[in-house]
Amino acid sequence: MAKLNKKQKTLTEKLGDNQKHYPVGEALTLLRELKTTKFDETVEVAMNLGVDPRHADQMVRGMVSLPAGTGKTVKVAVFAKGDKAEAALAAGADKVGAEDLMEDMQAGNLDYDRVIATPDMMGVVGRLGKLLGPKGLMPNPKLGTVTPNVEQAVKDAKGGQIEFRVEKQGIIHAGIGKMSFSDADLQKNFDAFVDAIVKAKPSGAKGKYVRKISLSSSMGPGLKIDTTEVAGA
Repeated sequence: MAKLNKKQKTLTEKLGDNQKHYPVGEALTLLRELKTTKFDETVEVAMNLGVDPRHADQMVRGMVSLPAGTGKTVKVAVFAKGDKAEAALAAGADKVGAEDLMEDMQAGNLDYDRVIATPDMMGVVGRLGKLLGPKGLMPNPKLGTVTPNVEQAVKDAKGGQIEFRVEKQGIIHAGIGKMSFSDADLQKNFDAFVDAIVKAKPSGAKGKYVRKISLSSSMGPGLKIDTTEVAGA
C-alpha cells in the first residue's frame, strides 16, 4: 500500500469517518480546515435526487437567486431594441444588440454566462439555436430569460441568480459562493439553493426526493450533509 504524503495524511486524520453526515455549519468549518490552496475556491453543493430526467414529468430545472451572490462576475448579453436596449445597458448588460449581436455570436463571440431576449427578438435568437443550445445559453421564457422586463433580468443575473438543471444520473449541482464568504452567507446561499430544488419537485418524482447532499470546495473532498435538517427533503 502506497504511503500517504503529509497533506493526504492530514486530510485523512481530519476527516476520520468518511461516512459521517455533517450539519451544514460543521461542514463549512471543516472545509476551511481542509483548504490547502492559495486561491479563493468555490464552494459547491451536489444533490442526488430521486428522479429520472429522461421522463418529462421528472425533470428538475429552474432559477434561484442566491442572497449573498455567487462571488463571480457574470457576463450578460441581451437581444433588445430601442428603450428595452437602453434599459438593459443601464442595468449593466455587457453587450446589447439585435441582428448585429446575432452576427457577432455567429462569428464565434460567445463568451457569455447568460443570454436574455425580449419576446420580439426570438425570431433573431432562434437562428442561433445550434450555437446557444449546446452551451445552455438559449433564452427560455420558463427561466425568465425571454422577458419584456430585461432590466430586471439583467439585475437578477448580475446579482446572484443561477440556473439549475438535473443531470442524467439524477444529480444536480452548483457553486453557491466562495471560500472567502462568511459561513453565514454560505449558509444563506445553501438554504436558498436547496429550498429551490425542494420546491421544484416534479410531479413524477417517486419515493424519497432528496436522497443525498454533499458540500465541497473546488479542490477539497466532498462532505456528506445530514438531510434531516433539510425541510421538505
